[in-house]
Amino acid sequence: MKRKIISKLENWKKSKNRKPLIINGARQVGKTYSVLEFAKQNYENFIYINFEFNEIACKIFEKTLDPKEIIETMSIAFKTNILPEKTLIFLDEIQNCEKALTSLKYFYENAKEYHIIAAGSLLGVAINRKNYSFPVGKVETITLNPMDLVLLFLLFLLNPMDFEEFLWANEQEELAKKIRECFEKDERMNIALHELALNLYDKYLVIGGMPEVVYKYINEHNIIFAQQTQGEIINNYISDMAKYATNTESVKIRAAYNSIPMQLAKENKKFQYKIVQTGGTATIFGASIDWLLQSGVILKCNKLIDAQMPISAYQDLSSFKIYMSDVGLLTLKSNMSYEFLLDKDDSNNNFMGALVENYVAQALNNNGYDLFYWTNKGTAEVDFIIQKGKDIIPVEVKAGKNVTAKSLNIYIESKKPKYSVRISRRNFGFENNIKSVPLYAVFCI
Repeated sequence: MKRKIISKLENWKKSKNRKPLIINGARQVGKTYSVLEFAKQNYENFIYINFEFNEIACKIFEKTLDPKEIIETMSIAFKTNILPEKTLIFLDEIQNCEKALTSLKYFYENAKEYHIIAAGSLLGVAINRKNYSFPVGKVETITLNPMDLVLLFLLFLLNPMDFEEFLWANEQEELAKKIRECFEKDERMNIALHELALNLYDKYLVIGGMPEVVYKYINEHNIIFAQQTQGEIINNYISDMAKYATNTESVKIRAAYNSIPMQLAKENKKFQYKIVQTGGTATIFGASIDWLLQSGVILKCNKLIDAQMPISAYQDLSSFKIYMSDVGLLTLKSNMSYEFLLDKDDSNNNFMGALVENYVAQALNNNGYDLFYWTNKGTAEVDFIIQKGKDIIPVEVKAGKNVTAKSLNIYIESKKPKYSVRISRRNFGFENNIKSVPLYAVFCI
């Protein structure tokens, strides 16, 4: 299946200032598949090492951090001639081998001619739990966080497939191109194509963007089989909570994770610790939220106390919403039926609105936006506020065709943005300084 990250990897390969690359992301978002496909298409050969299963490989890095010795030993151990510029070295689940992560610094400093990609499913969690040593003159020990990695290596984040990638997987590349064209021109989509895109969007709400689930659906054309795979993924996430946390931490992390559908079902979707557990507080469950964020299985949307430039400077860190990183997993976890999602009735249903919000949050996150929402002393709330260059744009989300938006109007009157975005089941358009974006076109924003 075609993934957008492949073009980023190709640019990385061509870069004159290439650094060892780390791809971070939740389990089963397609990191291994994407890198292996890239390797097959762009290199004469490659070496694949998974540190979760290969203890011998880990011992290679424990013995030495010298890139030339590592290359020589790997060539012998894996019976592969490792050629500069022509061989890709792929180190998977690198969080399981501390020395391998440390070695990337020395490959960058002393052996840039070798192309190395590392990937980690729980890299953020592992990094915050360990100390990584970097010999500079004398050996000193520092604690890295994910942002520090950007300084030493190049860091890519891989998310679940967005709706455009879902269209590609379903052999709808021309439809995806048409959607982008209509978005750029604010031109109405042909009604038949509009309905086709909406039907595929409805399926995406159930299937989501986990590559294995999408693959299963495309091959089996059976929602139930796809959801069985989703259940396995959720079980794997829960297993990781036990593996990478203490027993006490694990219980809290699972409780916070399991509360997400209930949090989003409320009219006020602000995350409340008391929903996780009676008497729950940030002191008790704050670290659990951090763990879930670092593992990549949730998205956090902070409240803004004001919508000024830069918006990150005006966030209220104590007030936030939590979404799941994949809308399909949320649909399964909430037990919402596919038949209900196909019902186009715009009747009141808070959770349908929450599901659509989660979908939009996932799409905006995939496009690199930090997630924020805005409230006005409890009288109005705009679902998302995004910063595009020097412009601050409010984004209102509607699950159906009813686009009455009192909160958006209050925001516009108060902040006077350059323009606003309204997402709904309606067709493209631009009226009263509001850009109308169909739900299937959020990937264009």
